[in-house]
Amino acid sequence: MDQLIQTIAVYALPVLFAITLHEAAHGYVARFFGDPTAQQAGRISLNPLRHIDLMGTIVVPLVLLFVTRFMGGGLLFGWAKPVPVNWSRLRRPKQDMLWVALAGPASNLLQAIVWVLLWRLMLSTGVAQGADSFWTLMAHAGVQVNLILMALNLLPLPPLDGGRIVFSLLPPRLAWQYGRIEPYGLVILIVLMMMGWLWPLMMPLLKFGEWIVNGFL
Repeated sequence: MDQLIQTIAVYALPVLFAITLHEAAHGYVARFFGDPTAQQAGRISLNPLRHIDLMGTIVVPLVLLFVTRFMGGGLLFGWAKPVPVNWSRLRRPKQDMLWVALAGPASNLLQAIVWVLLWRLMLSTGVAQGADSFWTLMAHAGVQVNLILMALNLLPLPPLDGGRIVFSLLPPRLAWQYGRIEPYGLVILIVLMMMGWLWPLMMPLLKFGEWIVNGFL
């Protein structure tokens, strides 16, 4: 039980920052391209309470942490309340969708880099001492959580961000046909996870993120 409590303490801040900035980034970029829906709903905010989903942000990650710690496993999975975006209010809906969708994963990659830089700063100042220190473990968790969220959201499956990006890049006719997958996207995602295929699909994106982050070590 002490081990589980320590794990929760290590992951709590990285997870909250990861989901909060991810969702706020979507809202901020949507506003930049002409859609104020997220701002009007109070979702362009750094207050985690505005983005937390009870099941997705708290219950599911805690259960997975427990499973990973005591029963084996390796995927930390969760979600926040989606930021409302009215695509039709964007100045160029199909083209601007690319940047709105990309903003969330990009914020996670940036956060992973920031956690590495913070870890280096804490090492140089003596705050973090050794691989097993609390702050080292938290920095590692920050990198891990953000790269996983980035990779997961970049999968080309609507309604994930990667699906929105693909929709934006496809010719109009193909894009609308591709968009018809969206009602089944989450079911497909759950099936991929249960069949053990989700992690291999995410691996190239994770490796890409790690390659970028390693440049700041």
